[in-house]
Amino acid sequence: MIERYSTPEMVAVWTEEAKMTTWLEVELAVCEAWAELGEVPDEALADIRERAAFDVERVKEIEETTHHDVIAFLTNVAEHVGDASKYIHFGMTSSDMLDTALAVQLRRAGGILAEETRILGRVLQQRALEHRDTVMIGRSHGVHAEPITFGMVLGLWAFEVHRGLERLERATEQVAVGKISGAVGTYANIDPRVEEMATDILEIGRVPLSTQVVQRDRHAEFMSSLAILATTLEKMAVQIRHFQRTEVLEAEEYFSPGQKGSSAMPHKRNPIISERLSGQARVIRGNLTAALENIPLWHERDISHSSVERIILPDSTILLHYMLRKAVWLVDRLVVYPENMAENMGKSHGLVFSQRVLLELVRSGLLREEAYRLVQRNAMHAWEEGEPFQEVLAGDEEVAGHLTTEQLDDCFDPSYHLRRLPIIFERIEGLSW
Repeated sequence: MIERYSTPEMVAVWTEEAKMTTWLEVELAVCEAWAELGEVPDEALADIRERAAFDVERVKEIEETTHHDVIAFLTNVAEHVGDASKYIHFGMTSSDMLDTALAVQLRRAGGILAEETRILGRVLQQRALEHRDTVMIGRSHGVHAEPITFGMVLGLWAFEVHRGLERLERATEQVAVGKISGAVGTYANIDPRVEEMATDILEIGRVPLSTQVVQRDRHAEFMSSLAILATTLEKMAVQIRHFQRTEVLEAEEYFSPGQKGSSAMPHKRNPIISERLSGQARVIRGNLTAALENIPLWHERDISHSSVERIILPDSTILLHYMLRKAVWLVDRLVVYPENMAENMGKSHGLVFSQRVLLELVRSGLLREEAYRLVQRNAMHAWEEGEPFQEVLAGDEEVAGHLTTEQLDDCFDPSYHLRRLPIIFERIEGLSW
């Protein structure tokens, strides 16, 4: 597990103690089901309930001999329970316990991630509404396009995080399913009602058909939801890194008192959290590749997926939880510079209003191709000579023949581009977390 980036709530899902506790929950649930069906005597069930326990170190000691973790665990539980232990694991195969317990763990992990995602969504929504009227330049291909507001940028992220939350919740539901159907899924030695009752006790779903294992497309879907959400965080981080560039400086990460940016250059204020998120997203995407490769197992099962999942599922959920918390901190404390946004918008000499001029020329009766030629000719001149675009247009006789001075002035009014923002922000405000 990635201890350096751990968060206590998520780590608690994946400790050896937590894993074996969940194993025991599964075994007890199956015993309860068998007892309901009359296979386990009441007094034996009472003994199992009272005495069932394990010791992690003892299990590891036994495993040194058995080289089988489930058998080692069951042996240790039997040491605590005594004679009634003969009813534990009755009719089951190892994967009945392992995959069902993993489903319980993933349901818990998915719930923790969903709650942190909601927190991030609410912070993005709040800051989007805060900056609904903070005008800045929109960029396409990294080049000035037309005016937007910073609230739109944050709102866009909020909607994407909301989709990530929905995707995560759907994937958690898909992966939080157990199977207790025996060695190759035929229920040969276990009543199908046991599976139904035990999974109900554990509050998870159940598969309609399995082999010895739950099929790994479910786990790949879960990992995919983590990878997409992590990549959304990276998308936000990359844009913040651009905003923080010295030549741009429209927003930057909060720089706390006493913080240092460089061992050599005392002036540095670096976007370290954003860069960290960018790097960590790569790890989770890499783990998704491993999850996809776990899908094609041999026949009714092999064990090649097991060693992979012991790494990628704890590491990815722990790491994403950390990333979500850092993203909340990053957005909540993000420093925004509206004055720099206004100054940057002016650096393209008014060229950002070119489409408005184009459309007004078309309305005046020109063909679009002719209007485009006129606007582009003047735009290139303004850019290359560093002259105000509006003045260049006003000095063009062809343009003056179609647009009055007042019409040209209207074309350079930023409020025109933002007049329909209330519709957008009504949608942002309507997001429910």
